[in-house]
Amino acid sequence: MKTLETPRLILRPFTLKDLPAFFAYAKKENIGPNAGWKPHQSIEESETILKQFINAETLWAITLKKDGHLIGSIGLHEDKHRHNPRVKSLGYVLDDVFWGQGIVTEAARRVIRYAFEMLEIDMLSVGHYPLNERSKRVVEKCGFIYEATLRQAVVRYDGTVLDLVLYYLDRHQYNKIKTTL
Repeated sequence: MKTLETPRLILRPFTLKDLPAFFAYAKKENIGPNAGWKPHQSIEESETILKQFINAETLWAITLKKDGHLIGSIGLHEDKHRHNPRVKSLGYVLDDVFWGQGIVTEAARRVIRYAFEMLEIDMLSVGHYPLNERSKRVVEKCGFIYEATLRQAVVRYDGTVLDLVLYYLDRHQYNKIKTTL
């Protein structure tokens, strides 16, 4: 997997050395639920998930360029709503200590360029729960177009039924905005 850079970030493959920092943010009560997963209960649980991350082809550790500190993840995944291998879905998580600094937007813009220019995908999708205004702002800043709101689309780990707001960015739209990303 290719390491990607931005002015403030290094997006690189995960390693087992990331375990302490990964667990530190994955156990927080306000991180996982925004992405649909329960906060990690133990470092062993984080280690099991981290090993899956290490083997993923397009899942990057978001690290600060200045000190290499792991602060989140960003990845390209199978789009669960489309059966088209030329479409990927963008997902991301960031430690709340770094919220509001434009970090996910910066990382997402770099991954979007990679997806269209290196992987040559045809479309990228992204979704968020309606109450996740932070994700909504990232999506809009990256030029995604609102597609639909799927009602009662997801049953979260705690049994809460949530809608899912979906967006897309196709190759045509990407070519129109790529100089701004």
